[in-house]
Amino acid sequence: MRVLLRPLAFTLALAGAVATSLAQNAPSAPAQPEGTSAFQSKPGWASRSFAVAAANPLATEAGYAMLRAGGSAVDAAIAVQMVLTLVEPQSSGIGGGAFLLHFDGKTTRAFDGRETAPAAATPALFLKPDGQPMAMRQATVGGRSVGAPGVVPMLALAHRQHGKLPWAQLFTPAIALATNGFAISPRMATLLAAETDLKTDPVAARYFYDASGQPWPAGHLLRNPELAAVLQRIASEGPSALTKGAVAQAIAAKVQGNASNPGTLSATDLAAYQPVERAPLCMAYRVTQTPARNYRLCGMPPPSSGMLAIGQILGTLAHTPAGTLALEAEQPGAPWLHLYTEAARLAFADRAQFVGDPQFVNAPEGGWASLLDDTYLAQRAALIAPSGPRMPRALPGQPGAVRSSYAPMAAQTEHGTSHISVVDGSGNALAMTTTIEDAWGARLMVNRGVGLEGGFLLNNQLTDFSFAPTGADGKPVANRVEPGKRPRSSMSPTLVFDADSGQLLATLGSPGGAFIIHFTAKTLYALLHWSLNAQTAIDLPNFGAMDEVLVLEKGRFDASTASALKGRGHAVVQVPLPSGLQAIARTSKGWFGGADPRREGVVLGD
Repeated sequence: MRVLLRPLAFTLALAGAVATSLAQNAPSAPAQPEGTSAFQSKPGWASRSFAVAAANPLATEAGYAMLRAGGSAVDAAIAVQMVLTLVEPQSSGIGGGAFLLHFDGKTTRAFDGRETAPAAATPALFLKPDGQPMAMRQATVGGRSVGAPGVVPMLALAHRQHGKLPWAQLFTPAIALATNGFAISPRMATLLAAETDLKTDPVAARYFYDASGQPWPAGHLLRNPELAAVLQRIASEGPSALTKGAVAQAIAAKVQGNASNPGTLSATDLAAYQPVERAPLCMAYRVTQTPARNYRLCGMPPPSSGMLAIGQILGTLAHTPAGTLALEAEQPGAPWLHLYTEAARLAFADRAQFVGDPQFVNAPEGGWASLLDDTYLAQRAALIAPSGPRMPRALPGQPGAVRSSYAPMAAQTEHGTSHISVVDGSGNALAMTTTIEDAWGARLMVNRGVGLEGGFLLNNQLTDFSFAPTGADGKPVANRVEPGKRPRSSMSPTLVFDADSGQLLATLGSPGGAFIIHFTAKTLYALLHWSLNAQTAIDLPNFGAMDEVLVLEKGRFDASTASALKGRGHAVVQVPLPSGLQAIARTSKGWFGGADPRREGVVLGD
């Protein structure tokens, strides 16, 4: 373990100087991708042989029905996703994309269903006529931000390899709910009431609002016959029913015909979309507390930055005193949060510098794993002062002899999502994070125009690209817009293994924009270091470092914790942090699942 020590007088003087500087530039909280709703305590759920965790009870029930019918983890996830398209349209759906990490009892595979930029997209996509980047809202709402959806083709690829039940059977729950109606949940109603742009789309206005323009309240029975018909076509014809023919033509027309902010996505772009199977990104991770244990953590490689950032955070903390620090009054204390924040700032600096679609961007010397190399992370940890103060700046490192030819990406808002975790009775498991990006996506609802109400929302995923294609030095940004490119993501579906036996120990993930990384890292650390069960780990207060600001979940931390962190020079803000964590972890008797009390998810199993 390498620890950087500094004289106390110097430490206190520098902390005071940093605190004074930050006070003169009061920090603002980064925008969260979705609003908050009621905090509902969850008990956690034990099961013996299989379990499914999802963000809405109706979606969880659909996945559970497939597992009870003998289906696989992939079968369950497909049923869950189709229901989420209907009951949680603000977060994910068939108009978006997803990353799926799958374990079949022997091999871990990574399925990339991330959206792609249209062939006509250019690096200047989000620049105004004066060459300056657009405001996020200006870019998000309308057709400009829509990428080719990938979740359905990706799920079809995973099903061909790991499905047990017939493809069409997996759509039955969603089609029935869309036809017969479902009661709008309190969370959906809360977010709908706070939304301002959705009613500008005529199709969405007719579906989500009453005749006087008021949003439907919680409990209202909502039917979506158009979505039922589209899902029936996908069930019968496969993913080509979405990427080709009438539905694809309707998507392209919706994007290109948007009056205020048209995009270029075409039917040709949709037909050309291909999901990608990638090698998962895994790292060895050792917990040295008694009893010591060796783990293997696996996640998605780029274009996701999730596993890279989480691995860097945890690996950097391993070279600090963090492992000696226990929870304080059932929450992370200021000494641990200081170390976490510094490690996260270093990880996010590397993320901004290096990560982009691997079809367009070269990994640092030695490949992406070079960013997780223990010697490199020890060097990064040496930049952290364990007793304070905060680093004035967190800069990207150099993992190898070759310097990066890219400019770092400027800080930029990222948005929402949903997460699904499943383990089946045959030893298969998955973690899948799925999204349409911002809450309600691009605010465009696709309807084929055959006289049926409803439809499905389109993503605004292209806003995950850097709006500025180059840095101040003229170098290109790795995550700039390019035709056919997949934007960088923070989605962090994660599987945890015992490194010695190879046994699967946990599946987890969360929505939350860039804070997905922090939410997932928190839960992982709590499971592995503080020996909490899945529900208690999820319940811990949320936190994260973003844009040089340390964000604490409002109302969850002692005042003394925030004060101590400010004393070390951190710019602390406290706001709601509505994660949507789902986790299922192995126990001596089977599995124990947790769902986030900040959202509506539940876990069901045998």
